[in-house]
Amino acid sequence: MPGSKRRLLILSEIIAPYRIPVFNALAQNQGIDLHVVFLAETDATLRQWHIYKDEIHFSYEVLPSWRFRLGQKNLLLNWGLQAALKKFVPETIICGGYNYPASWQALLWARRNNIDFVLWSESNQHDTRSSSLWVERMKSYFLVRCDRYVAPGKSSFAYLQLLGLPEEKIFIAPSVVDNNWFESRARAVRAREHEVRQQLRLPERFVLFAGRLVQEKGIFDLLEAYGRLEANIRCKVSLVFAGDGIGRAELEQRARRINPGTVCFAGFAQREDLAAMYGLADVFVLPTHSDPWGLVVNEAMACGLPVIVTNVAGCAADLVDDGRNGFVVPPADPDKLCQAIDTVLRNTELRRQMRTRSHERIRKYSPEACAAGLAAAAFPSEGGSNE
Repeated sequence: MPGSKRRLLILSEIIAPYRIPVFNALAQNQGIDLHVVFLAETDATLRQWHIYKDEIHFSYEVLPSWRFRLGQKNLLLNWGLQAALKKFVPETIICGGYNYPASWQALLWARRNNIDFVLWSESNQHDTRSSSLWVERMKSYFLVRCDRYVAPGKSSFAYLQLLGLPEEKIFIAPSVVDNNWFESRARAVRAREHEVRQQLRLPERFVLFAGRLVQEKGIFDLLEAYGRLEANIRCKVSLVFAGDGIGRAELEQRARRINPGTVCFAGFAQREDLAAMYGLADVFVLPTHSDPWGLVVNEAMACGLPVIVTNVAGCAADLVDDGRNGFVVPPADPDKLCQAIDTVLRNTELRRQMRTRSHERIRKYSPEACAAGLAAAAFPSEGGSNE
């Protein structure tokens, strides 16, 4: 009936900190009745994030689950989804991916009940995760049975087109973080810089990496690039790795060979400490070999940092204007990475300009912008657009 809210159910894997502001913004939409179903609260084997339940201002539930690993595969089994769907009776379902049995259950339920089903996909053509023939066939089966698609940016949009999906059915909902929170936190940290540096044991000047310490993130490329900087630069500027992972031990071993220079390992950092690191760093580097997006780049830009990323990072085409707010380099190329880092570190005025441009560029990548894209994909007849 006119004026009534449209019922939207989102199926999401875990209560990720960066999703909460988006769902809060979407819940503020006067025309949408939102309910989010999470498959699990978190994945402790891969992520050590706090769960900020006090910040949640939308209707949600967490399904009972059993998670286990089979080789390299992460398997998550749920029960109770059908009951949740029947209780809420959504008009549209937005599903974050097709990797879990619950995703397939939701798709089949939507098809049986003539409910619109939207796939929220972050994959791009540079994704190095190997897929067997049968996996690709299953993915194709899933994709063609969706009504519409949500992509976070240019790379993922192009990938969906490459898979043969029509452009008019693909909507953009940018990958975002709470820019205001990171910006204000970084500003507060700079106001008491000396105290925070001592508290977190941070050097006076440093290059920052944040993420899992695994080879596919390009951590060894970054270490090699740092080692190739001129000695007088390495005497003044350190390299900080914030994160943990199976590559840490080897990375620490290799780091001990670099002289002069200082390589620090901060361990896994929750968002409060990570924002402090962004606020005090000279430049942020994501040298990844494969990444659907790279939200750490959003966070760094919100804190006013120049950013250096590889061209296979999903965010590169959207967030990084090469030479203006950072640099885009090829993956697995320590020479090019070293040149980009050296350029930023040597030029104080360039760093100042890049900081300003990062702030300016990231503003439109807000939780509200992502929520608007999701709303448009869910109910295009309400005036939403895929532009």
